[in-house]
Amino acid sequence: MSLTLEQALQHATRLFDAVKSPSSRIDAVFLLCHVLDKPSSYLYTWPEKSLSIAETSLFNALIERRQQGEPIAYIMGYRDFWSLRLHVEPSTLIPRPDTESLVEFALALLPKNKCTVLDLGTGTGAIALALAKEREEIRVLGVDIRHDAVALAKRNAIENKIENVNFVQSNWFEGIFSKKFSMIVSNPPYIDPKDPHLLQGDVRFEPQSALISDENGLADIRHICTQSTAYLQNKGWLLIEHGYNQGDCVRELFFASGFAEVETLQDHSGHDRVTVGRLLL
Repeated sequence: MSLTLEQALQHATRLFDAVKSPSSRIDAVFLLCHVLDKPSSYLYTWPEKSLSIAETSLFNALIERRQQGEPIAYIMGYRDFWSLRLHVEPSTLIPRPDTESLVEFALALLPKNKCTVLDLGTGTGAIALALAKEREEIRVLGVDIRHDAVALAKRNAIENKIENVNFVQSNWFEGIFSKKFSMIVSNPPYIDPKDPHLLQGDVRFEPQSALISDENGLADIRHICTQSTAYLQNKGWLLIEHGYNQGDCVRELFFASGFAEVETLQDHSGHDRVTVGRLLL
């Protein structure tokens, strides 16, 4: 006997509860909407509608993947970020709501006229694409060391019809020549390699190279701070996302690299999330 939509949701929620998922009902809704290619409102408008055999088979297959801990975004192949729908792959981090705070702060600090922005470690292109979409007169360059990430970011730009952005392969600044930017933004690796959270939840499936950094998670942030001064225009801004408990250390790195107007800003949960600084020559 086929399940109704509500029965299917209850069935998936029970299975996810059994493996201690922190978001069982939400996960079930996401996956069922993906199978049906419908918005969540459809599930609550037609709870008595029955799944077809093909829909049931696909839903069960997706449930099994989620039971193994695979992130919802990798299962569905996309994640919504800002006002964008972005394709995701296991070669890149999954864009997270916390990073939208970085986009908000960057938009508030960007000059009102035409300018250029560099996004270091762009991954899916989330930050670069969000900024480029909101400010069509600016030019954004996103770089990533991984070829697969650059290809994915380019695909996301095409599918979101954003043209004032470009993506190239580069190990941080190594592939950037003779260019000064109005702003540099980055969500670099900042997790200590010994952090026990690396063995929990979605991050088990994400690329470790995009998560961990030596020196208690600060090595890449230190590199970006020290090198950014050669690539920023006078009065240009540097914005770096980091861990909730790294604000003090990151501010010290900014000051040591010669930045002024240094400040750590909080995300929507009230946690330290982004440190900003300005280069005053």
